[in-house]
Amino acid sequence: MSKVKRSKVVVITGASSGIGLATAKMLLGKGYKVYGISRSDGEENLNFKNFLSDVNDTQNVAEILKQIHYQEGKIDVFINNAGYGIGGAISATDPKAIYALVNTNLSAVMSLSALAIPYLKQTKGRIINISSVGGIIPLPFQAVYSATKAGVEIFSRALANEVRPFGIKVTAILPGDVNTSFTQNRIMQKEDADENYAKAVKRSIEKVEKDERTGKGPESVAKVIVKQIEKKRPKLKVVVGFWYKCVPLLIRLLPVRTINFIVRKLYC
Repeated sequence: MSKVKRSKVVVITGASSGIGLATAKMLLGKGYKVYGISRSDGEENLNFKNFLSDVNDTQNVAEILKQIHYQEGKIDVFINNAGYGIGGAISATDPKAIYALVNTNLSAVMSLSALAIPYLKQTKGRIINISSVGGIIPLPFQAVYSATKAGVEIFSRALANEVRPFGIKVTAILPGDVNTSFTQNRIMQKEDADENYAKAVKRSIEKVEKDERTGKGPESVAKVIVKQIEKKRPKLKVVVGFWYKCVPLLIRLLPVRTINFIVRKLYC
């Protein structure tokens, strides 16, 4: 194994479970040096250093990055993976829950990218942002989540042009349904006062959760992330999953009204 590959330093937010943990394990197996930033320890006996921090605590994350850089002398890759979902009708969603989700799924991606850029300038490194197919096919009763993931992709595209002069490359990864603890960790909002409407919301979320539980494991996404890290010219946007790769094509071919009709039939 090459010396360069063994020496690469990767920082992953949300590394204690799901896609983040699967990516960390895969990178470790390839000889990378991995550091995590997570709100919890996750699995016992993690064989990489996992710093405990909320991604919204930018001051603390800044200190963590400073510490990693001091210890390793560089940071090659920064992966914005931390995130979660909320479910329910927007009319019954607590505004505080909206702000919290936007802060974690989108604002933190922007803030932490800004913190990482000075280190990545030194290595002509990579930023990997985890978006979602739900950001290009907006899901009813998960409107806030879809909006944040759409924002992650748009931010990634804008950022790619900003950091290009420094040799930094940016990739947005868009997974489809993945079987992880994300499903059980989804925060459900209060039911709507209209009983029939509340039942429709419940059916929609149950359909989504069934798709997630029968989806591929997080390793399928980790493979794509690692591939983009190792590519000399990584893609700007990568949709994960054979069927999901058809989604961007359908969006280009079909009117928005038709796309929304199909989504309504599937999830309403």
